[in-house]
Amino acid sequence: QVQLVESGGGLVQPGGSLRLSCAASGSIFDINAMRWYRQAPGKERELVAGITSGGSTNYADSVKGRFTISRDNAKNTVYLQMNSLKPEDTAVYFCNADVRRGILSPYRNYWGQGTQVTVSS
Repeated sequence: QVQLVESGGGLVQPGGSLRLSCAASGSIFDINAMRWYRQAPGKERELVAGITSGGSTNYADSVKGRFTISRDNAKNTVYLQMNSLKPEDTAVYFCNADVRRGILSPYRNYWGQGTQVTVSS
């Protein structure tokens, strides 16, 4: 099995920063793309940022210039540095990854359980 475990969420004031981490563990041969999604109450889950195994990144327009995604391939971990946070960034943030469990195995998509980020004064 493969598990994705997020950490780093919490309550922060507007303009503040948080750093989310997501560690993948279990039977892992390699990991292709890793992503962060978020879901606010009453809204659809949306892609926040993604990063390939080679380090190419993409961001939602709403977070460009404020959030930075990065990864440590040796630790099977992806990070999301969130700066200049706004109340509208309040959501549950989910980690997502395409993981291969063996050299002949297909990549499968996995989700973490989510971590709450609340931006409020």
